[in-house]
Amino acid sequence: MSAAESNALSAHLSLEESAGFDRKVIDYVQRAAATGLYEIRGLGAKRKVPHFDDLVFLGASLSRYPLEGYREKCTTRTVLGSRYASKPVELEIPITVAGMSFGALSANVKEALGRAASELGTSTTTGDGGMTSEERGSSKTLVYQCLPSRYGFDPDDVRRADAIEIVIGQGAKPGGGGMLLGQKVNPRVARMRTLPEGVDQRSACRHPDWTGPDDLAIKIRELREITDWEKPIYVKVGATRVFNDVKLAVHAGADVVVVDGMQGGTAATQTVFIEHVGIPTLAALRQAVDALDDLNMRGQVQLIISGGIRTGADVAKALAMGADAVSIGQGVLMALGCNSDTYVQNGQHVSAVADYSALGTAPGFCHHCHTGRCPVGVTTQDPMLEQRLQPAIGARRVRNYLKTMNMELTTIARACGKQDVHHLEREDLVALSVEAAAMARVPLAGTQWIPGMERN
Repeated sequence: MSAAESNALSAHLSLEESAGFDRKVIDYVQRAAATGLYEIRGLGAKRKVPHFDDLVFLGASLSRYPLEGYREKCTTRTVLGSRYASKPVELEIPITVAGMSFGALSANVKEALGRAASELGTSTTTGDGGMTSEERGSSKTLVYQCLPSRYGFDPDDVRRADAIEIVIGQGAKPGGGGMLLGQKVNPRVARMRTLPEGVDQRSACRHPDWTGPDDLAIKIRELREITDWEKPIYVKVGATRVFNDVKLAVHAGADVVVVDGMQGGTAATQTVFIEHVGIPTLAALRQAVDALDDLNMRGQVQLIISGGIRTGADVAKALAMGADAVSIGQGVLMALGCNSDTYVQNGQHVSAVADYSALGTAPGFCHHCHTGRCPVGVTTQDPMLEQRLQPAIGARRVRNYLKTMNMELTTIARACGKQDVHHLEREDLVALSVEAAAMARVPLAGTQWIPGMERN
């Protein structure tokens, strides 16, 4: 080999990145070595996993008859909690707002979410830390969460709610407790949670008064008794051992099971949780439906799926796979302006780029919810920053987002010949990858092959 060839090869190798130790891994190792600390951040997983984008619908043509979009109605009414509750939740659309706490979000945001959900005829959820007057006042249908921390838990608020959601786990951190760092624990948050101001809050990872499904059944009965058997009881699990967890929730007496996939978001947790614990929403949904089918409880116990739901197409695919409704969190935050480069002040759009830069990030890349320094006033308790999101403006944006998603959902349902979005079925779907076909248990596009299933 000549000297020139040797130099050319050396130059090529000098620019080749290692697959095992790429720039991200090297940065992680060097940061860990320098600080001895793990990273905490907000939002959800950044890694790519099989998702609803890997599925497509088989629209009607000759063998199926589509509905005329402008003349034939496609209904979206959704009922949740009809198993035992005397007053099940009745929604106009199958798209609900996930639990996000006051503390993680500002009071203005909680009010905006309630207003938007009420206008569209759907529900919102309290999250950890209790019920605010702004949220209850603006929400026609409000789900009250009961979490391991019991922060802000009040039996009187349970009675004022329209449903109760017992949170066993969250998709971004199944097996882990919640976090609210001290910079977001202002006097009002501290008072509601009975915590010292400015001190990091780390929640328990499991409920203190039960160790298994038998204890959970007792707790569910207690909640039914204090609400006179009126309110539906949801049980929410992070997606891990979904098949068994859903079965146990049903045996414990849940009216509704909520399954949150690993693409679900969080206000703050360890990055290692977000990226390496749990299973994708696509796989979790199919296992949850299998569990209900195995118990012959489809239709009696409703299933809500969450974790990375972004569009009306995602909603349609979730319903087709067997969900009764979806719950969205990160999508709602983006609708409010999360990661936008501007915020509205006195009717004018004001640049937030400098505030992102001060956080060491930029619009479109921010995941700094845990800092309380949200440039657009969404995930903050700072009295100045939270004014960057006014309830009326936020409500209008979320309402438009939910309305658009619902229109996309009904558009797809009509194209598949369905007069009700809940008539979408797995037969309407095919997969674009072997992995998605196996997880969703639908055929690979252009074939009758479902990976892992015996061929006829």
